[in-house]
Order: sequence, then structure tokens, then C-alpha cells
Amino acid sequence: MTEWQKSGWRAKPRVQMPDYTDQAKLEAVEAQLSKYPPLVFAGEARKLKKELGAASRGEAFLLQGGDCAEAFDQFSANAIRDTFKVMLQMAMVLTFGAKVPVVKVGRMAGQFAKPRSAPTEVVDGVELPSYRGDIINELAFTPEARIPDPAKMLQAYTQAAATLNLLRAFSTGGYADVHQVHQWTLGFTDREESEKYRDMANRISDTLDFMKAAGVDSDRAHTLQTVDFYTSHESLLLEYEEALTRQDSTSGKWLAGSGHMIWIGDRTRQPDGAHVEFARGVLNPVGLKCGPTTTAEDLKILMSKLNPDNEAGKLTLIARFGAGKVGEHLPRLIKAVAEEGANVTWVCDPMHGNTIKSSTGYKTRPFDSVLREVRDFFAVHNAEGTVPGGVHFEMTGQDVTECTGGVRAVSEENLSDRYHTACDPRLNASQSLELAFLVAEELTARREAQLAAKAG
Repeated sequence: MTEWQKSGWRAKPRVQMPDYTDQAKLEAVEAQLSKYPPLVFAGEARKLKKELGAASRGEAFLLQGGDCAEAFDQFSANAIRDTFKVMLQMAMVLTFGAKVPVVKVGRMAGQFAKPRSAPTEVVDGVELPSYRGDIINELAFTPEARIPDPAKMLQAYTQAAATLNLLRAFSTGGYADVHQVHQWTLGFTDREESEKYRDMANRISDTLDFMKAAGVDSDRAHTLQTVDFYTSHESLLLEYEEALTRQDSTSGKWLAGSGHMIWIGDRTRQPDGAHVEFARGVLNPVGLKCGPTTTAEDLKILMSKLNPDNEAGKLTLIARFGAGKVGEHLPRLIKAVAEEGANVTWVCDPMHGNTIKSSTGYKTRPFDSVLREVRDFFAVHNAEGTVPGGVHFEMTGQDVTECTGGVRAVSEENLSDRYHTACDPRLNASQSLELAFLVAEELTARREAQLAAKAG
């Protein structure tokens, strides 16, 4: 395999990327970005890789979640806080169910670009380039707004840096205290419609009370007040990624300085394409979306390119097939991984295969379909004797109405009430936490079955 260079992707076929019309402006922005500090550091990426390696063995569990696409006009401290808060609640419930550490990775501080199913869209007979995320162009349906603007990369960097600054403060400044997080969760289970989750919440309360009685409380145990929280995004806009790539002074390896973990989407995973070429050379953990069209042969090639040293935690395979299709596709990919003896972390993305158009015209995702895909994912891994290493959700801490269903029963008629996403529908705070309880039940059942098998 040829020696990797951070600009090597430019010689490969590129898809899902804009054609900038002002080359001089693009080069000026890239030069400016290349002087900025990286947003994350090599030691953090290595630590995440180690934790994802533990998840691949069932010694940890990945919770990855956040916005479908971060927007400049919806950026606020409250929005960051609310998503961080609900992820902490989900992580606590999952930790209790799995009895292993939960690795917390946000789709935050970099999730600005979006692949699209078509390069253009038509509204009232007018055809314009598709909206590709705020880092590239604007949502407004005008010719001017849809022109790709390189300067948006600088705004994205500034917003990502501010987001990371706040996340680091929340993670270490006492906001993540385990007792406070559980009090928020009790607020959810106190509602009449959430009664069925109260038993698990009460058992978590009993555990925390026991720990306090035994002298393990927040005042004495620093680990109960702080968390490690990582960031991730789809590595789509490679000009931005290259400009933030830095050489690690301790190892000499290259770091994608835009986020702790980057992933390659289902539309950009061509084995000889630009996105795979870029991702194969960085030390960060890399995710690979695997959809129904992923072939076993392509997967084998991609695994050898993206994880040539077969490191645990380096490569996360993010399965996204759609409810009812997991049993058809996941076993053949698990077989391909086994044939190669590859180290991978298997993660379920139950969002992207379950997008439908509602009767009211809104894109939505039914909660029951999302849950079914998660349960199918666990069932296949249980049958194959492999490890379900985590879940990947598009979600927000805001009280939006974008996905139907859940205990608060969002209907298709409710979608227009608070439909704020610029791209894909997200689970709201209540739906996210409910899903965490249901996944925790799956993890508990799996753990109990494993203990029974050992005892037998």
C-alpha cells in the first residue's frame, strides 16, 4: 500500500462533496484553518480507541448520539447542555443494565456536513443544488444560499471549538455528578406514562444509596463527579479535515484534529474513493457505516485498508439496515469479519434505515421501528455468539416532535408542532431516555443469559 499523505485523497474519486467556484478563496480558507489549533488531541483519540477496544470484547458499551446536522442558527449553550444532559442520563441507565462502563461519544462539534440522495432538489418547478449542511451552503431555497462558500468552514471551526470548550467544562466541573444525573432520570420516570421504567430507576437509586452508605459518594470519589466525553462526526468535507490534520509529536502519526472519532458514510465508502483514502491514514478511531448494499468482499477490503494492523478499537462497524432487514444482512457481514479474523466493534444505527414520509408530509422515524432494529441487532449477535458493542442515535435534548411514538405518543399530526431539524428527524429527550431503558433491558437479559450459561 502506498505511503499515506494527508492530501492523498485529492487524487481519488470524490463523491458527496461540493465544487467550490472560487478557488482562491478556498485556498485562503484552507491556509487559515491549517494554522488554527487542532480541536482534539492525540492522547484523547488513543484513549477513545482503547475504550472502543473494550466495547468490542463486551467489556464496555458505546453510546453515540447527537444531531443529524449541527446548524449555525440553532447554536446555543442551552442546546449543548440539554443534549449532554440526556446522554448522561442514557449512559447511567445503560451502565446499570450492562454492568460495564459506557463510552460516551457525541455527534457534536463537527457534524456540519450531510450527504444527500440527489445533487439537486426541485421546489415549485425550480431546481437548485441540494443543501449539504451549514459548513457548505445554506438551507434557504435561493440560488445565492445554495452556492458553496468556503468561509463557512471557519464558522464551523469556531462553533466546534466553543462546543468542545463547554463540553469539557460540563464533563469535569460537577455538572456530570452521578447523583444529579439520576435525579433528572427520576423526573422522567415519575410521569404516569413512564411508570413501567420506574422499577429500574428505583434499583439504580438503591445502588447509589448503598454506595453512599459504604462511603463511596461524590465528595470522596472524583470519578462520580466527572466523565470522559468524546466527539465524532462524518468525515465528509475533506478540505476541512485535511486542514485540521496534524502530526502527533509523540508518535509521528497523523491525527484528524477535527474530532476524536470520524466515520465514513454509507454513500462514501468506496474502497478506492477519497474518503477511505483520507481515513486510512489517521490514528483516530474510524467508523464505517454498513448498509444493505455493503458486500462481504467490499467489507474485507475496507477492513484491511482502514485497520491494516488489526488494532482493537480502531474500526467500528455501524450497521444501518432498517427494521426487519437486520437478519438478512448482518449475519453475512459478521461471517466476513470472522473469515478475516478482524478486530471490529459492532454498533447499531437504527435511525438511517427507518426514515419514512408521514401522511402530513414530514420526514419521520417511528419509535417502534427504531426499537425493533435495535432488538434485531441484539438477537443476531446473540445467535452468532458475537458482541453487540453499542448504539448510535440521532437525538437531541430538546423537546422536538420529529420522530413518532414513544411513551409520550408523538403522532403524525404532532410533527408540525416542534419540527426543527434541518435534515433528518431526531429522537427527543423523552424518546432517547425511553430507548436507553429498553436497550438496558436487552443488555440485562444478555448478561443474565451469559451468567446462566456459565453456571450450567
